[in-house]
Amino acid sequence: MDTYRKHFPECEAPAVCRSCEARHGGLCSVLTASQLTELNKHSMRRRIDSGNEVIGQGEQVGSYSNILKGVIKLSKMMADGRQQIVGLQFAPDFLGRPFLGESTITAEAATDTEICTFPRNIVDRMVGEVPDMERKLHAQSLKELDEARDWMLTLGRKTAQEKVASFLYLIATHIDPESEGTQTFDLPLSRADIADFLGLTIETVSRQMTKLRKDGIIVIENNRHVIVPKLDRLRDAAGVD
Repeated sequence: MDTYRKHFPECEAPAVCRSCEARHGGLCSVLTASQLTELNKHSMRRRIDSGNEVIGQGEQVGSYSNILKGVIKLSKMMADGRQQIVGLQFAPDFLGRPFLGESTITAEAATDTEICTFPRNIVDRMVGEVPDMERKLHAQSLKELDEARDWMLTLGRKTAQEKVASFLYLIATHIDPESEGTQTFDLPLSRADIADFLGLTIETVSRQMTKLRKDGIIVIENNRHVIVPKLDRLRDAAGVD
């Protein structure tokens, strides 16, 4: 039995939830007004400056989060200190793995970020009692698995230019959850981080960015601001089907 399901009209959902992006596209989108009210009692919004950790690899997990704004960089570190960026998360993604007591990755704010955090025990309990919540998390996990497979193809088979174009296309299509494809954005990663993410050198990343600019596929301003005149040209350069 769903112990959180009560008959309250949607208008009784907390005001802060009604205006939240995660309410419409993220984990909270499957919750009723009464379920949102229950979760909101335990939630807290946090602003995290770029470069600060949300959680470190090996740390105990005490809470989960919805990403409301910004980009989160996920990385793993080997025993000898070598580190690899393994993914990026955007609003309104859910950050965390229910029922996992220890974090297997480091999550760091790649840009100034805003998240909504919930105690782990509250979410773990609700996942067991609200079937739609469990299905939503399952759907996100499958989506991340598909994206990881696509990224394996990018790293293993694409040319340097296709890799850089794929990264830019990823940002353009994910950084603004209210748009199907953002035509302008600031790069959330440094050239060094982009190189790490793509398995390239910094010099190669810079050369390929310059080539994309000269070909008119992107416009770069102030070294970080990117304008995409035609998204389909960037998609073609990335080799995306």
